[in-house]
Amino acid sequence: MKTKVLSFLSALAVSSCVMAADAPKSELIGDPKIIAPLDVAQTREAGLKATAAAEKIGWRIGSQAYTLRDRSLLEALDTLYMLGLKYVECYPGQAVSPNEFKDAKGKPQTFGPGMSPEAIEAVKKKLEQTGIKVLSMGVTGIPADEAGARKFFEFCKDFGMERIVTEVHENQFPMLEKLGEEFNIDLALHNHPNPSYYWDPAHVLKAVEGFKHIGSCADVGHWQRSGVKPIEALRMLEGHVFESHFKDLNKFGDKGAHDLPWGTGTGDAKGMLEECYRQTKAGDIGGATHKMTFNIEYEIGHGTELVGNMAKSIEWFGNECEELSKK
Repeated sequence: MKTKVLSFLSALAVSSCVMAADAPKSELIGDPKIIAPLDVAQTREAGLKATAAAEKIGWRIGSQAYTLRDRSLLEALDTLYMLGLKYVECYPGQAVSPNEFKDAKGKPQTFGPGMSPEAIEAVKKKLEQTGIKVLSMGVTGIPADEAGARKFFEFCKDFGMERIVTEVHENQFPMLEKLGEEFNIDLALHNHPNPSYYWDPAHVLKAVEGFKHIGSCADVGHWQRSGVKPIEALRMLEGHVFESHFKDLNKFGDKGAHDLPWGTGTGDAKGMLEECYRQTKAGDIGGATHKMTFNIEYEIGHGTELVGNMAKSIEWFGNECEELSKK
């Protein structure tokens, strides 16, 4: 135990020194979960380079906070800062803090409309410190009544979100389209594997037709698990792809397939980016913002190994964006 504690303190000290130069505040900004050696400076530099390369071609790279579900949201934001990312998709159910902000039952408050003013303030402070923007929230339900849905949209607007990722039924679409127009917030339908409701891209295409603010959150990993070829699905949904939970897997057509660093699996990640870039140049991707967002989402992993795999994906993505920018 003593050795582990010393190792943790040593790594934390290194992280603190590296971050001190460019942290927006004096408070420690870094990854409190790192307990093994990682080159923090190199990791952040590579992430910032990838972020810039993506922005050069009209894209954004972020992370689904679910990837970092082994820690609280405040800790996850520190991790994303260390990785050089500027965007996050929050998910309902993630504890805001490891120790603060308990609910009436003494359980940790989780991200969502039920947060206390103090918890909201803490999240906004951390977002300001790290320079990270909450682009979206999901995968989440939305109240079926307009009053409840309006409160949900108000919560999202308060955080400056552009999108809600959901799997709500089509019978809610007319009301949600109206609220989307009023709040300037898009909805993106997420696909879990077959037999989930929106697993088939043909169903998504039919569902979103005629709606300006409702499109697809293309979870390319779950398409792979369902035996759907991601490039074909992206082509089918052209004009309706708002963002992606981007993934590369070790197997195709296997629901038990697991995540690998981007560009090393069977999903043809390079081909998927090329298809998205074709749609970008045609002006047919990204929803109202016309800026396609690729969110890292891992279904497995934790700790330093997970963060290391995220870093590999980010660096690969940046290199691919640089190549695409030359075309």
